[in-house]
Parts: sequence; structure tokens; C-alpha cells
Amino acid sequence: MTGRTEETLSYEQARDELIEVVRRLEAGGSSLEESLALWERGEELAKVCRRWLEGARARLDAALAEEGAEDAEAER
Repeated sequence: MTGRTEETLSYEQARDELIEVVRRLEAGGSSLEESLALWERGEELAKVCRRWLEGARARLDAALAEEGAEDAEAER
């Protein structure tokens, strides 16, 4: 795990690191302390991914609303 701060992670970086965290947790063999640290990192990464996706959804909704407004204006 790289441990980069969430502010510097792109969606793809966060997703890829989250995949690695899940793989390590599923593989087992970690101490309880390490497993908890992995779980916590996974939660942070999931939040980063969720924020990126929510931002993308908001941008898409805004673009669709703008397009709808332009279409309505053109029909007048």
C-alpha cells in the first residue's frame, strides 16, 4: 500500500489500491492489527472513489440539465 493522502489520489489510483487491499484481506495470513489497518485503508479508499463518482454524476447531471435547457430554448 502506498499510503498516499486521499487528496492526491485519482479515482483510478484509489480503485487500484482498494483492489489490492481487498486481495490482501481475502488472502488472509495477516495479523489482527494488520487486517484492521487494511480495513481502515480500504474504507478511506472507498470514500475517495465514492467522492469521485458523486462528482462525476453531478457534472453529468449538470451537463444534461444544460442540454435540456438549450433544447427547450431552441424549441421556442
